[in-house]
Amino acid sequence: MVKAIIPFILFFSLILSVPVVRAQNVQSQSAKFNWLLRTIDVNYADSVNIKELTEAAMVKLLSELDPHSVYISEKEVDEMNQPLQGSFDGIGISFNILHDTLIVVQTIPGGPSEKVGLMAGDRILSVDDELIAGKGITSQDVFKRLRGEKGTLVKVKILRKGEKELLDFDIIRDKIPIFSLDASYMIDSKTGYIKLSRFSATTTEEFIEALKKLQLNPSFENLILDLRGNGGGFLKSAYEVVDQFLGAGKLVVYTQGIKSERKDYISTNQGLFEKGRLVVLIDVGSASASEIVSGAVQDWDRGVIVGRRSFGKGLVQQPFSYIDGSMIRLTTAHYYTPSGRCIQKPYDDGVEEYQNDYSERYKRGELFSKDSIAVNQSLKYKTLVNHRDVFGGGGVIPDIFIPIDTTTNYKYYNQLVRKNVVYQFVVDYVDSHRKEMMNDYPDFATFKKKFNVSDQMLDALWNEGVKKDIAKDEESINLIDQYARRHVKSLVARDLWNSSEFFEIYNEGEEEILKALSVINNQAEYNAILKGEK
Repeated sequence: MVKAIIPFILFFSLILSVPVVRAQNVQSQSAKFNWLLRTIDVNYADSVNIKELTEAAMVKLLSELDPHSVYISEKEVDEMNQPLQGSFDGIGISFNILHDTLIVVQTIPGGPSEKVGLMAGDRILSVDDELIAGKGITSQDVFKRLRGEKGTLVKVKILRKGEKELLDFDIIRDKIPIFSLDASYMIDSKTGYIKLSRFSATTTEEFIEALKKLQLNPSFENLILDLRGNGGGFLKSAYEVVDQFLGAGKLVVYTQGIKSERKDYISTNQGLFEKGRLVVLIDVGSASASEIVSGAVQDWDRGVIVGRRSFGKGLVQQPFSYIDGSMIRLTTAHYYTPSGRCIQKPYDDGVEEYQNDYSERYKRGELFSKDSIAVNQSLKYKTLVNHRDVFGGGGVIPDIFIPIDTTTNYKYYNQLVRKNVVYQFVVDYVDSHRKEMMNDYPDFATFKKKFNVSDQMLDALWNEGVKKDIAKDEESINLIDQYARRHVKSLVARDLWNSSEFFEIYNEGEEEILKALSVINNQAEYNAILKGEK
């Protein structure tokens, strides 16, 4: 009997000894690093900042793990969290810096600036009695001066067209929402359109509110969800968005790591759009939470994915905070789509190669042809309803591939955009014509129908480019004429109204949008794609 027990004792002793040995090893290496720091501090020939040295070592150490495990300094923590938390403390304006002057583009509804009467087009010349105009102010300078703790006072002096004197405003900072929903509108008589820019703490609430408003339209049947350029955010928000599309009891996503148990996210019976045709738009900028959504929709054959292969981030990070306010975000698990695929792209060649993936896709021709997409056949999976082939190991591959539009990236117009010529031209134009435009176009519907970007406006735009040493390119101008008119009109709409109006105009000529509408309005084609017949 004793002999029989001994092997079990030895077996369990070995199991128990593994974490002990691991802990001793970590403790030993930690002591070694601490000894190194003390040695440098006491003996190094020149002065050295031990804090900076430690942080540099942490950055390097984490970079050896994977591209998404990172160290974040105390100063960077708050700035990093704001887009995901969904709010910050400030005065509530959208702004642009034009000719070295801070111009109010829009006041956020219900925010502190709107409450005291700031208006679009106002020029902020001084903040707390400090002149800021004509001093090369940057966006970061604006944030430092206008953001601040809720309840604190900021004094600004405003130059407003039509007013002879400067106007003084006392603004009490408050909590300002950061919205993750860029646009929501009926794109045709039966189809709604929603664009999400991120998955933040407020995304679910924003998405559900937008979906309910679309459903108030009695002819609403279908939905286009635009996740292009959406770099992700909270997994929980992604799960809750998918939950609106699936019936109860379906796996949306699961996470698992060597040291973390599997966790399943299962759909509920609370979905608002479980029936009706669905198209999800993605591109190389769609990552993480966006891939959770598009992957789940694809795996359940719930909708058609249109665009280009997504980024390929299938790692889950968990924050660990330090007492000094800094933190690390450490990869603790992988996430998997319902079919079991992890869409994380390889990172064995290092962070630099990983970050250069977009340019490599461009060189391979992947952005122009679906046949150029590198597919790992060993990572083939099946969708859960119609058993179509889908692949892991490198993003979500769309059901319908749309090549990148090289016209909109044409060198000449791209130069005008990069040099801020286009947006500065639009801001100047709206600033000079705001009153008459609001009289001529009292609402967006009138503007959309009647306002046109004239030849004179475009000529003036090209001339502004010449002033920035961008010579006119007549051949390019002919190629981009329609795109330029649409782009400028959409920017004017955004300055007069909001981002939703921008996309309502800009989307009218987008190839991905046109294809999404074509598929969603053709039930036979839509069904054939989901069955893998096309």
